[in-house]
Amino acid sequence: MNQRINNRLSPEYVLLGFLYELPSHGYELHRRLLDIFGNIWHASQSQTYNILKRLEAQGHITSTIIEQEKLPHQQRLQITESGSERFITWLNKPTKSSVHAIRVEFVTRLYFMQQYYPENTQEMIRVQVDVVKAGLIQLHKNLAMIPDSQTFDRLALELRIKLLKSVISWLNGCREAFGS
Repeated sequence: MNQRINNRLSPEYVLLGFLYELPSHGYELHRRLLDIFGNIWHASQSQTYNILKRLEAQGHITSTIIEQEKLPHQQRLQITESGSERFITWLNKPTKSSVHAIRVEFVTRLYFMQQYYPENTQEMIRVQVDVVKAGLIQLHKNLAMIPDSQTFDRLALELRIKLLKSVISWLNGCREAFGS
């Protein structure tokens, strides 16, 4: 299942990740999304609820109505086995070699790996460095094929190369931050 909505990345794995830890309510999940990932993921409360409805329709989460005296009913959400499998598969998959993907997806994966499987964090970072290095090799090959007369294509590709080199430096800093 593609995690893009309107050609944008969706925080569905963030919501699955929170539910992987413990059952929760939609509003609590939305608050956690904003509190922990507010500078990474941007979703309105209605978008969060729509993602949760979609995840439930796909069988990745279930809901139970909890009746409350003198208060509106609450919907308690819980991850299913298929939702857990989907989350773990995503968690262990490296992020593509893209600055945007690293900033959004990898940082999210890193958070959850550190939360749930800290013993795997170093390997996750090592694999991600390898993916970015492979991406850099391909970009250098692409650059070599662009004629000198295509100045703007060359400049754009050179920028991507420089940004990905800085990502490798940042990833090495992550290794240090989580103990090498």
